[in-house]
Amino acid sequence: MIPLVVYNGKSQWSAPRRLEELIDPALGVTGDEGNAEYLPRFSFLLDDLAIIDFDQLRGRDTTPTVRVTLVSMKDAPDNPLAHEVLWKLFDELRAMLRRPGGLEEFKALLAYIRDVGEAPDSEIGRVADALGPEAKEAYVTTAEMLEAQGEARGETRGEARMLIRVLTAKFGSLPESASRRVTEASRDQLDTWGTRAVTAKTLDEVFS
Repeated sequence: MIPLVVYNGKSQWSAPRRLEELIDPALGVTGDEGNAEYLPRFSFLLDDLAIIDFDQLRGRDTTPTVRVTLVSMKDAPDNPLAHEVLWKLFDELRAMLRRPGGLEEFKALLAYIRDVGEAPDSEIGRVADALGPEAKEAYVTTAEMLEAQGEARGETRGEARMLIRVLTAKFGSLPESASRRVTEASRDQLDTWGTRAVTAKTLDEVFS
């Protein structure tokens, strides 16, 4: 088993690539540098997309899905022209859709592009439309699913803000840990805490 890290940050990777680089040999059992040979060693292969250009990624001898994924990871985040990346990968997208399971892979790609990129949905839809009926249907289905998820997240955030206001009014200024716990909670958990808040005499009773 070979560990591999695929890094798609904007700047070149600069963090350690071996576990031993994070450990001071002087912290060994006897406190001398002779313990260095006993430190755990763990390193990984690094695929640093920040230093690889589009043509190099597209020319890799791998599957269309992998090529599309790597280029998208490199060029789509925060990109208002992410749809242009899809046009450049049009042949690879067609090949991906012809593969077994390709339609599901295409849906995952669309979800990623819409999540990290800033391209207008209409432009992404044009690419899907050009790829054919199945791709267009996949785009519509994915868009509807993401919109529903977005609405659900919005409602959950609204409930969290409301519960924080209720708890603050009842118990005073909340500890940061309590506020964070509320904002990270599921909708079901918020409903449970909201019900408890009606009769609870302390903040601990709400979260118990």
